Amino acid sequence: MSNSISVCIPAYNRATLLPALLDSIFSQKYEIFEILIIEDNSPDRMQIAKIAEQYAARYPGKINYRENDCNLGYDGNLRRLIETARGDYVMFMGNDDLLAAGALEAISESLEKYQEVAVVLRSYASFYNDPIEVVQTFRYFDTDRYFSPGVDAIVTFFRRSVFISGMVFNRKAAAACATTQFDGTLLYQQYLVCRLLSESAGYYLMYIVSHHRLGGIPDFGFSASESSNYTPGEQTVESSVAFMRGMLRIAKEFEQSSGQPVYNKILRDIGNYSYPILAIQSKRPVKEFISYVRKLGALGLWRVPLFHVYVVGLLIFGRTLCDGLITQLKRYYGRAPILGDVYGGKSPPEGAFRIGPR
Repeated sequence: MSNSISVCIPAYNRATLLPALLDSIFSQKYEIFEILIIEDNSPDRMQIAKIAEQYAARYPGKINYRENDCNLGYDGNLRRLIETARGDYVMFMGNDDLLAAGALEAISESLEKYQEVAVVLRSYASFYNDPIEVVQTFRYFDTDRYFSPGVDAIVTFFRRSVFISGMVFNRKAAAACATTQFDGTLLYQQYLVCRLLSESAGYYLMYIVSHHRLGGIPDFGFSASESSNYTPGEQTVESSVAFMRGMLRIAKEFEQSSGQPVYNKILRDIGNYSYPILAIQSKRPVKEFISYVRKLGALGLWRVPLFHVYVVGLLIFGRTLCDGLITQLKRYYGRAPILGDVYGGKSPPEGAFRIGPR
């Protein structure tokens, strides 16, 4: 029997983009799913509620719409989505992103073959206005990959789960380890990766599952847990540093509580792929950018040689040229280049691999 999937949408503002996301979900051929929308007390609440009501009337029994009495913030709302969902698995979707055609079917097929899988890491593509006009494709391996529980799986999935759209978790396992400990980090899914993959298997799906919409304005910093680290509507130096600090804090505290040596390996992997977090602040005046680099270095990234390579490249050539080079490398390899000692799991059994849903 097929697994049921709850497509979970943490809704805060961006009401005008919600219909496109819902259309992308309802265009799926796979039918064993519910859509759970939890609105987090945003200024767009009335518009979001009206859209949910319209789609609920059009698709009876498919939409479960809830509202938070107060703003829980990103992490708190993810936790409530998990608590409220009814599916065997939860798939998270950012409220401005899109679900790719055939995504639910592809995920269901993988979960049917590997019942012990608790986390699915997926490929995705980015776009500005039209998902057909892909800016970059984010693939990590050349085939689907299976990951046994443990340190290596956690390290591989950790940094690669920052972008949440299309990430899938076993609902009961995720609900069982609920915590408020990392509220305000914007990285609750990384905590779940650590906890679930310490005991259960993971799966990497090469199939493009979601489309990431670029150019949005950050809608974080309104909740009490986020206000000290994030400024609504801005991507400040302080918010970028806080984001990285939160990521490393999750890794450190998981290592301390579990005894599993993940921290240094995660730090190296983050450093090897630290270009995006550097690039996001690289167009600031040189002195400000150097100050930002020093703050990131103080978190331990100075120990990773590629971190310094990216800094020099951005200072000499600028972001536009560096972005172009990285995009070309991804197109050449058909995936992100493997940098450092990245554990790639193992190939699925013969006959299990496919490039898309049947």
